[in-house]
Amino acid sequence: MTEKEKMLKGEYYNSRDPELIALYHKARRLLKAYNTLSSELAAERQKILKDLFGGLGDGVWIEAPFYCDYGENIFIGENTFVNTNCMFLDNNIITIGKNGLIAPYVQIYTASHPLKASERIIETGKTSHYLTFSKPVAIGDNVWIGGNALLFPGITIGNNVTIGAGSVVTQNIPDNVLALGNPCKVVREL
Repeated sequence: MTEKEKMLKGEYYNSRDPELIALYHKARRLLKAYNTLSSELAAERQKILKDLFGGLGDGVWIEAPFYCDYGENIFIGENTFVNTNCMFLDNNIITIGKNGLIAPYVQIYTASHPLKASERIIETGKTSHYLTFSKPVAIGDNVWIGGNALLFPGITIGNNVTIGAGSVVTQNIPDNVLALGNPCKVVREL
């Protein structure tokens, strides 16, 4: 099994694997082009996003700068708007439904590490590497995620949800609710 296959299955993998590094460099090249391209060049911007992402619906708008690890593990539904300075660490699949609003500085993490340093750090002679695993993140349709929210690996956010600004989403959020806080909790139905 390749390191990429391990990564997508949620098993421990080597993030410095040559195949993953090549994908990382491809994403960096595309992100550099995207983040420096004039906002008036809509067709060119869409072409870069289609080359970067695994799936991109019609009418998606992503403000620059935007950051991700690989890009190809991100799938965004139609008419979703991603505001400036968002970071999607797509070591596993990130799906965002249609009509989403993702505010500035939202971070979506799919990667994690063992908590104990003795389990996390693998020393091999004079160098070390770190055990990494990943879990997918799924966001439903018609979801608004407020600014500076942080989404943890493995969570699912239902449809028609509003996540308050600054929230830290550590668990699944059901459909049709307002949720906020650290940790993020449902405060009422919508």
